Amino acid sequence: MELTKAFGTIFAIMNPFTNLPLFLALTSGLSVADQRTLAVKITIFSAIMCAVILLGGQAIIDFFGITVDQFKIAGGMVLASIAWSMLHGTDIAPHHGSDEEQDQMRNLSGLAFYPLTFPMIVGPGTIAALIVYSAHAKDLSALSAVGAIVAIILAALFAVLFFAAQIGKLLSDTMRVITTRLMGMILLAISVEMIVAGLTVLLPGLAAGGGQ
Repeated sequence: MELTKAFGTIFAIMNPFTNLPLFLALTSGLSVADQRTLAVKITIFSAIMCAVILLGGQAIIDFFGITVDQFKIAGGMVLASIAWSMLHGTDIAPHHGSDEEQDQMRNLSGLAFYPLTFPMIVGPGTIAALIVYSAHAKDLSALSAVGAIVAIILAALFAVLFFAAQIGKLLSDTMRVITTRLMGMILLAISVEMIVAGLTVLLPGLAAGGGQ
């Protein structure tokens, strides 16, 4: 069940189809061959970042003296913000960047990494989710299972971006809206659960009060 939630959370954030419109917009002046080269690089960069977070995320929050439950609350709030934007069809600032950043995107030589990998694919929401679920992994097999989920999602991301030009012609605006809203609702529900779980541990009186 936990792995199902992990898949739902990470897929909702990294959803290839909701990121496809931005990818097409940022690469509109490039050839199909260049788009596919970017798709390869984005997948590689994303895989490296996700691996680093999965393996070192716990050490990072320990270094700053943050507990997993505190990070659950903060991460849940970030995910809730992203989900709220998805539900209302507005831009996701933490993942898609500010207006000023987007104005400079086309002039950046490292387009594959910024902003297409970070923060579009592996942004604050993705980082928060990966740290939380990696912290819950009790052993190597559990951590490997989370890694396998990320690998599956990255494979789907690669396929969608590699064939972005063709898929973009088939995916109607209505389908994009439906997919975004559905993923937003799922992500919002999961983010609420994360916040409640963190608050229950940090404020045990809430759980005691709820049981009375």
